[in-house]
Amino acid sequence: MDDERILATPSGVSKGDVTPESLLVCDLEGNRLAGDRKVTSEILLHCAVYRERPDVNAVVHTHAPYATAVTVAGVSLEDPVLPEVAVTFGKIPTADYATPASPEGPEVIRKLIRDYDALLLDRHGTLTAGVDPWQAYYRLEKVEHAAQVIFLAHQFGQVRTMNADEIGRLVAALKVHGITAKIASEDVAKE
Repeated sequence: MDDERILATPSGVSKGDVTPESLLVCDLEGNRLAGDRKVTSEILLHCAVYRERPDVNAVVHTHAPYATAVTVAGVSLEDPVLPEVAVTFGKIPTADYATPASPEGPEVIRKLIRDYDALLLDRHGTLTAGVDPWQAYYRLEKVEHAAQVIFLAHQFGQVRTMNADEIGRLVAALKVHGITAKIASEDVAKE
């Protein structure tokens, strides 16, 4: 679209049933400009991401079960547990609780989304951002996978985190392949 208009999925339609014709055009205030269906009740959440992140062209919000469950249980995905998460996201923070579909949602994610491509929404789900819909979707898949692994690990007992030395070795190994990690060993040492 352009800097003033976004495409949005309609409310109450399974994402598997969305067609190009069912997409809506909205402004950055969440007002429907084109399309004949109701705009998703979370449109303001999406608009907040676009306002805060000019590099973002796609936002995915879901109620992914494991990601939502870890927030209900008060389990954080911020600690470096899985190398892939540390490399891709650095951390996956959890935004404070906000009433779904309310103006509170954009407020609780505003500061976090400036620095992170993936967030957990306390007792509400996930929010991922990307340069295109596929990147935002793949990021969602990584968040849900991480939440599932952490959930399963908790079933076995204590969840081990990566230490600064392990993070440093990971960052160095990736650098050889031209990959920049979102986390550095210094980030772990600070905590």
